[in-house]
Amino acid sequence: MSGYPHWQTVPLRWKDNDVYGHVNNVVHYSLMDTVINTWLITRGGLDITSGGVIGLCVESHCAYHASVSFPESLRIGLRVAHLGRSSVRYEIGMYADSAEDLLVAEGHFVHVFVDRESRRPVEVAGKLRDSLAQLTAANG
Repeated sequence: MSGYPHWQTVPLRWKDNDVYGHVNNVVHYSLMDTVINTWLITRGGLDITSGGVIGLCVESHCAYHASVSFPESLRIGLRVAHLGRSSVRYEIGMYADSAEDLLVAEGHFVHVFVDRESRRPVEVAGKLRDSLAQLTAANG
């Protein structure tokens, strides 16, 4: 768990459970997206409503290791595995808050940053790049 420089605790909701009584797989993807975009907006200055640059998800993956259900909360760790010219690959670890060493799921998510209008790749620069660089600290 020490390999993630950023942590966010997210409570699960009643509607996150599926008919089998555990959190549905699509919720894990939504949580990854939420934690990443919370970082980008609050730390990276990404203006999702009117900024000239947006991040498009071009790849995502999630491996499931344990089951959880409402009313559990998840501690979600975030790091950057690769910061390129116009793309970033995040790695995410999801741990049960009631048992910090219980790895529930882990995944990765790749953003390509593009011009809002043309949808052509743009360089990750300025405050956005600096904030993403902070997430690479645990990776050496």
